[in-house]
Amino acid sequence: MEVKGLEPIFHTHLDSASACRWWSKETVAVVTGGNKGIGFAVAKQLAEQGLTVILTARDVGRGEQAVGTLRSRFGLRHVNFRHLDVSDPCSITSFASQFRRDFGLLDILVNNAAVSFNEINENSVAQAEKVMRTNFYGPKLLIEALLPFFRRSPSRGRILNLSSRLGSLTRVGDPRLKAMLESDALREEQIEEEVARKFLIAVKEGTWEGEGWPAHWTDYAVSKLALNAYSGVLARRLRAAEGKLTISVNCFCPGFTQTSMTRGRGTHSADDAARCGVALALLPPDLLATGNFYVAVTGPGGVSSKLTLTTTTSPTSSFTPSFATNNLRTAKMPSVYGARLTTFEDSEKESEYGYVRKVSGPVVIADGMAGAAMYELVRVGHDNLIGEIIRLEGNSATIQVYEETAGLMVNDPVLRTRKPLSVELGPGILGNIFDGIQRPLKTIAKRSGDVYIPRGVSVPALDKDTLWEFQPKKLGNFWTWKLAYCEGDLLTGGDLYATVFENSLMQHHVALPPDAMGKISYIAPPGQYSLKDTVLELEFQGEKKKFTMLQTWPVRTPRPVASKLAADTPLLTGQRVLDALFPSVLGGTCAIPGAFGCGKTVISQALSKYSNSDTVVYVGCGERGNEMAEVLMDFPQLTMTLPDGREESVMKRTTLVANTSNMPVAAREASIYTGITIAEYFRDMGYNVSMMADSTSRWAEALREISGRLAEMPADSGYPAYLAARLASFYERAGKVKCLGGPERTGSVTIVGAVSPPGGDFSDPVTSATLSIVQVFWGLDKKLAQRKHFPSVNWLISYSKYSTALEPFYEQFDSDFINIRTKAREVLQREDDLNEIVQLVGKDALAEGDKITLETAKLLREDYLAQNAFTPYDKFCPFYKSVWMMRNIIHFYNLANQSVEKGAGMDGQKISYTLIKHRLGDLFYRLVSQKFEDPAEGEPALVAKFQKLHDDLTAGFRALEDETR
Repeated sequence: MEVKGLEPIFHTHLDSASACRWWSKETVAVVTGGNKGIGFAVAKQLAEQGLTVILTARDVGRGEQAVGTLRSRFGLRHVNFRHLDVSDPCSITSFASQFRRDFGLLDILVNNAAVSFNEINENSVAQAEKVMRTNFYGPKLLIEALLPFFRRSPSRGRILNLSSRLGSLTRVGDPRLKAMLESDALREEQIEEEVARKFLIAVKEGTWEGEGWPAHWTDYAVSKLALNAYSGVLARRLRAAEGKLTISVNCFCPGFTQTSMTRGRGTHSADDAARCGVALALLPPDLLATGNFYVAVTGPGGVSSKLTLTTTTSPTSSFTPSFATNNLRTAKMPSVYGARLTTFEDSEKESEYGYVRKVSGPVVIADGMAGAAMYELVRVGHDNLIGEIIRLEGNSATIQVYEETAGLMVNDPVLRTRKPLSVELGPGILGNIFDGIQRPLKTIAKRSGDVYIPRGVSVPALDKDTLWEFQPKKLGNFWTWKLAYCEGDLLTGGDLYATVFENSLMQHHVALPPDAMGKISYIAPPGQYSLKDTVLELEFQGEKKKFTMLQTWPVRTPRPVASKLAADTPLLTGQRVLDALFPSVLGGTCAIPGAFGCGKTVISQALSKYSNSDTVVYVGCGERGNEMAEVLMDFPQLTMTLPDGREESVMKRTTLVANTSNMPVAAREASIYTGITIAEYFRDMGYNVSMMADSTSRWAEALREISGRLAEMPADSGYPAYLAARLASFYERAGKVKCLGGPERTGSVTIVGAVSPPGGDFSDPVTSATLSIVQVFWGLDKKLAQRKHFPSVNWLISYSKYSTALEPFYEQFDSDFINIRTKAREVLQREDDLNEIVQLVGKDALAEGDKITLETAKLLREDYLAQNAFTPYDKFCPFYKSVWMMRNIIHFYNLANQSVEKGAGMDGQKISYTLIKHRLGDLFYRLVSQKFEDPAEGEPALVAKFQKLHDDLTAGFRALEDETR
């Protein structure tokens, strides 16, 4: 239909437009690619209308020359040059920062910059990546960077993207792609993945010619197809967010224009095309539309005719020229390119952008955030720094930013994502190294080529292109695979429906997300699939939903379980002092407090390497950079010996989350939650998972700093009053559980938290709060560490509350172990009591029984509790070896005491400790040498040796008693 009243604006000259003039010299317009051609003509004509124009160009010299021409030859003083290369994200970021500083508000953006490397009759895709980067990604990134600066006023902001009819759906031969682009549900991510990225992959693989892409100027056509689609989606998004039209987004095809891209050929000049573009940019507010695709058409007289404008029903549909004279033909655009936009309720009419009001270290306060949610993920500033909302007060939101905030300024944009901080869960987690917000460090290093993480870098946590061997199978009882699931089977949240071979140590079980259910309408056959491929489709209540092997889960939300179970299986660490005296359980909570240099990290690494856990998640939370660097270098080199004798890398069952002390403090909290969420994911597969947090003290220090910046009332030592509650909410995610879904299975998460109290002071608030929560306390002693006694666990202050829960296990393993352990603890405690007496009167003044106690305690301390992690025989001690070593030491203690007591009442030679050590020196040496027995010999061989020593001790003391009678 024709819209009346627009004729004056579309006259060949715009002089008659003053009747509907809404602009002034305060109106700011940005024109990209303005050093020549249509861009130069648009900048000139906008400046002639009195606007302030920012002309941008990739080439600084040519850009400055163009502005100089406009100023000197045409007297246009309100034209400014700014350097901008739309193909370079860093250039876009820099330009946005300069614009904010120099101009602040924006009214009009004309995206003119584009490239094509084809001659008129050629079709080469050799420069496809550069074309896509300049023609699609560049305008998209620039729009997103400048959106916060658009003036919200009755005149409305205007975005005009210069496009082409080559981006028409009639030129696309893929019906699936056509259907997707015509869908009302089209998303920006789909445009990037299914159009831009898919085309570039096809070009790289050399298959693009057979996939239905446009046949003429293919790379240029696809880039404009993507730009048209994005413009329509953006138009819908902005109107839906604002609740009314405040920023219009339209595409404009200038037609066959005489420019350098067409080698000077065309039906009309750049000035003629620019005249139509400027007319569109200066439409009166009451006639302004959004989501339309306008085409400049030439009248029947050819080049000499006036250009007019018409709209087509879709920027990608087929186009039939309309040779109307001096009027604008408009039509409603269906689909994403101009469909009637959904009307939202008033409560939902909130902008996706706020703006920075205050910056205080990692804490940012933003206004204009009405409608935001607690713990919502946001992108702060022009560098898109990752942040999380931690407080809401009216229209303001307090954000903790997980990256360095230096350079943020007042009025910088804050983009809402409408989703919480989440992690990606799927094949590829094991063996990977992430930072605190699950960004893969190896990938970032490879892409950036820098030793530091660039600010605002956005890299997928898991590689979406890696192919995994997918096997749809159904689990039966006792973890035996039964028949595969098929169409029509019912699935509910947590059901394991497939397995993926991740490495030689781990089978990755693919589970349905906890909140999903339905009847299988499609399940992928066995084969290789990436994390982007659909492997399952469920139908529930008439709706179908597709699933890939990838899940996302909010880090602050515990994953649901069927029920909690009582833990009854020990966590075996390979460290005798822990396994024998202070055991934990699979699903337990442990704390390792200790001063600097006491060996917290050594114990954590031993747990990662030797524990009977199936999977290990190691979180370096705020430790020194060099210490974490050592972990990152050492862990990939560590190996573990399997029962069949194979050596495998520890990293095959380990995930590292590295967050050092020189990173922003807010990221420390994120790293803790990232680690526990990954641990829960593997727990839900039926695995026993150990999570090491090194150290929770650094996390607590981050809470203290952020609490101080929030002006909250401090508690003990400046820590927030909710410190204990935060620690408890973390540790309570440990435990043994019955997992959701089928088959019936159990899994566990064991949390071992290292605590670093200043100076080893266990009365520190963090240590005190931790000890009130955890069930196992492995207290490290600096004096033991100074004596090179490792693990430096102080047996007098440490404790475990799981001893009673593990009694059934010990009774089944060895019925005598509980009594032996009790006796060993008594000996160690008695030694501590006797030490004060020895210091006063000397050892010789003690009774014979006390001398035996001291010698036995020395055996326990130096030859049982201490282990040399650098030896093959003692770096790991199986539990059977721990039990037998303690049994023989306590057996010696009992026999020695019995002999002394018997000898005291006999007429013959008295049996003293000195006599025992002299006569039975060989047996005593064998007791000391038990630790040298190598577990590699196998359990039967070692048990036979220990049993022989046990028998020899009995025979030796019997012979000694007989000799002294």
